[in-house]
Amino acid sequence: MPHARKSVTAAQVADEFSRTAKVLVRHFNERLGEHGVSTPRSRLVVEVARSQPVRLTELALAVGIAQGTASTLVDALVRDGLLERQTSADDRRSVLLRVTAQGAALAQDWTAGYELAAEELFRPLTPEQLSTLVDILRTLSADEASPTAG
Repeated sequence: MPHARKSVTAAQVADEFSRTAKVLVRHFNERLGEHGVSTPRSRLVVEVARSQPVRLTELALAVGIAQGTASTLVDALVRDGLLERQTSADDRRSVLLRVTAQGAALAQDWTAGYELAAEELFRPLTPEQLSTLVDILRTLSADEASPTAG
């Protein structure tokens, strides 16, 4: 006889989501640590490589961190030779970020490490379950991602 599904509360879902998020973050940090980088630093370099040239405010928004945090990380990444700042041709007051050749190469390595970690983490799920999970997560984040959210 099949087991009847018991009712689950929103708080229970939130608890499971929180536990799972911690597992995901730990796994990604471990995998990226093998490449000698933290997750926040790798996310910034990869995002700049993907969307360059990009302003600091746009970068912070894209990776979901405060502009001050992004500024501190970018300063370190510029010092490390992974990013460079350029003055915008359209607005001399505006600074644009680009990856250096070294930053672009590392972004590719880090992306491969991230993709491997994701494959490992989500291996237990079927393609249908993955698709359903993406739909659920997009539904939950839709209000946050909208331009009028805030």
